[in-house]
Parts: sequence; C-alpha cells; structure tokens
Amino acid sequence: MSDYARRERAAVADLLLAVGPDAPTLCAGWTTRDLAAHLVVRDRRPDASAGIVLSRFAAHTERVRTAKAAEPYERVVDQVRNPPWWSPVSNPLTDELTNTVEFFIHHEDIRRAGPDWAPRGLDAGEAQALWRAARFNARLRLRRMRAPGLVRAEGFGEQRVGAPDTGGPTVVLSGEPGELLLFLSGRQPAARVQIEGPEAIKDRLRTAKFGM
Repeated sequence: MSDYARRERAAVADLLLAVGPDAPTLCAGWTTRDLAAHLVVRDRRPDASAGIVLSRFAAHTERVRTAKAAEPYERVVDQVRNPPWWSPVSNPLTDELTNTVEFFIHHEDIRRAGPDWAPRGLDAGEAQALWRAARFNARLRLRRMRAPGLVRAEGFGEQRVGAPDTGGPTVVLSGEPGELLLFLSGRQPAARVQIEGPEAIKDRLRTAKFGM
C-alpha cells in the first residue's frame, strides 16, 4: 500500500514549522497558522468539518477553526503531523484515499506562496494518483462551466469532457498531473498549465472559482 498521504502530511508539518505561523499561502486570506488550523479541524472535529464543503455550516466551522488557530502554533502543527487514529478522514482505512490530494494541494499552497519555488519531482505512483484526481476534477469543473474540452497529461493519458457540436474540443489543458490538479482546484495562477482554445474560454478558465 502506498504512503503518499503520510509523506505529504509529514512534509506539510515540516514546512509549517520551517516558515512559521505568519507566512502567506495560496488560500485567500489565510496564513500558515490558518491553514494548519484548518487541517486539524478537518482531522479532529467531524462536527465542524461539514462546513468545509457545505455553506450552511460554514459559520460554525470558521468559529472552530479560528479558536484552533489561536492555540500555540507548535501544538497545532504537532496535531497536523499526528492525526488521531479515530479520525473519519485520517484513519488507516481512509487516509490514502482522502488525504493524498488534500495534503499535496496544501503543501503546494505553502510552497508556491513563497519566492523561488519550482515544481517538485514526483514519483510515478503519486503522479498517477494525482492524475486520477485531476481527471475527476476536469469532468466536474469543465462540465459545470459548459466548456467541452480535453485535459492531457503527457505519459498518463487524456480526459475528454463533453463534446462540441462539430470538430475537436473547444479547449485543451496540458500539463503534469499535479499542475493540472492545482489548476482545476482553483490555483490557476500558480499552476504551470498550457491552455489552447478561444481567448474568451481561456480567460474564463483562468479566473473561474473552482475551489477544492
């Protein structure tokens, strides 16, 4: 069984300590302290984690996250590093499924908000896992935008979404699996993705509020 989720989690915890609590992230309005608190709430507060995806519960989630962020930073990072065994999203049965993508993206949220970053080299297994997530996001995001297209990762495959009435795809996104995943998760300015297609659709994709 792969351990990409554990590796990404450990790297995130190390980086959180290295940059400190007040470093910027790609999550709008959040410092590293805020991001660390979000990860702990997701792991440890199932009563509050619903607000991460459901707006009707968002106020409760934000109150819990804000309270967690006010705790000593090193303690919060230690909780990021060591999730409880009973966590709905981080127990041994669910960890790889639910956290590989989560921690990869948040790792990059910290790395790419700083200066002089470069894409990391990923092993083929992790890249394949990210490609599966990118394909899912492509089907979800591009269909919602009514933008028929093709998403292509060299060496991993293609994902066609929708179909124009005639001819080929309206827009083509190309890049490494992790870059495509970041783009389709709302990190477009920080993702190294090539876009081919009409300028109006390219502009829509670059500014779309995809979210995770």
